[in-house]
Amino acid sequence: MVPFISISIFTFGFLLLFRCSSSSAEQQQFAIDGKVLELDESNFEAAISTFDYMFVDFYAPWCGHCKRLSPELDKASANLAVLKQPIVIAKVDADKYSRLASKYEIDGFPTLKIFMHGVPTDYYGPRKADLLVRFLKKFVAPDVSVLNSDSAISEFIEEAGKNFPIFIGFGLNESVISHLAVKYKKSAWFSVAKDFSDTTMEFYDFDKVPALVTLHLSYNEQSIFYGPFEEKFLEDYIKQSLLPLVLPINQDTLKSLKDDKRKIVLTIVEDEDDERSKRLVKLLKAAASANRDLVFAFVGFKQWQDFAESFEVSKKIKLPKMIVWDGDVEYFSVIGSDSVEDEDQGSQITRFLKGYRDGSVIQKHIISDDYKAFRNSMFLIGALILVLVVILVAMMMQAVKEEPSREQVDHPGSSTSLSEAREALRSGDKEEKID
Repeated sequence: MVPFISISIFTFGFLLLFRCSSSSAEQQQFAIDGKVLELDESNFEAAISTFDYMFVDFYAPWCGHCKRLSPELDKASANLAVLKQPIVIAKVDADKYSRLASKYEIDGFPTLKIFMHGVPTDYYGPRKADLLVRFLKKFVAPDVSVLNSDSAISEFIEEAGKNFPIFIGFGLNESVISHLAVKYKKSAWFSVAKDFSDTTMEFYDFDKVPALVTLHLSYNEQSIFYGPFEEKFLEDYIKQSLLPLVLPINQDTLKSLKDDKRKIVLTIVEDEDDERSKRLVKLLKAAASANRDLVFAFVGFKQWQDFAESFEVSKKIKLPKMIVWDGDVEYFSVIGSDSVEDEDQGSQITRFLKGYRDGSVIQKHIISDDYKAFRNSMFLIGALILVLVVILVAMMMQAVKEEPSREQVDHPGSSTSLSEAREALRSGDKEEKID
């Protein structure tokens, strides 16, 4: 008879060996080697617990957008793995692993999320490998970078790139902006400069401290805030400065408006690339500086005709035309300001804004049917098509009918309507075309 204590020691040793082997296998399974991890329902939760930062592509094998994205993720993965704070890229076949898809509210392909310490955040940024790397590096950067020299300032700006606005607090204590830096980390870079030269003050055009300088490098814009630095005033300034003075509207920039509650002064021009339009945009920037409670934007009829036509604009309508849009289905025309003439456009912009603020407007709707009804009808049509396809396949294969899967549609169309654009504005474009 084997003594009980011997059995206990044997059992304990076996369990310890098994646990060590399992731990070693898990570490090996989730090694940071620059390759994209393929996860499923059995190891997903363990993976997001293992890594502080994990970027996840919820895809479907049949999705064309997903197929084009895959090589970009492969290229980005190697660069993200060698960061001081590495970011691991992983993929989940959300069409196959429906429980994971349901848990993380996946309703289109591809859906991209970054998990920071296990907490998911939707990703709507660029998808090309080089831009993806630069974009994601922001998530692992300090909430507020402390810059102690002119060279540190230059290096910070270079590293930040052009995809986000940059806030630099000259002579400002990091505690003043730390809370807001955390709140708006997804949307901007934040830093404070502790030591800098007069040359730097001259270069960034501020003459006293503290001063919060905002840079929009993509639009060659800069603004300066001298206070007051109480949180309410500071947050108002930061929120208003997340967008450039005048935003060019396209399928990508439209998503940046989804969290902004301000009304949009939209100017529709014939061609945003011609010189007349560029001169008008300069005047709109001056108006935007004095009216920060509004978002100013412009779109070219030539560049996005479908969008422009939603505001009763056609080739027969004289352009430029200004309206005020709520970002959804309503907009306002100002009485007596249907179009902007070539002469004295600055005064015409001023009259338009005054007319809007005075309530001299005509309220209009972009579409005759309620937007939600339109969206629901599109979902219904998609569901009916899916059911017909399932029935047809079942009849052809003479097999037992399988449980229907969730509706997922890959839209290959090259033209985007305003209804689709508004859906992107509300929930993010889940099937953004990779340029």
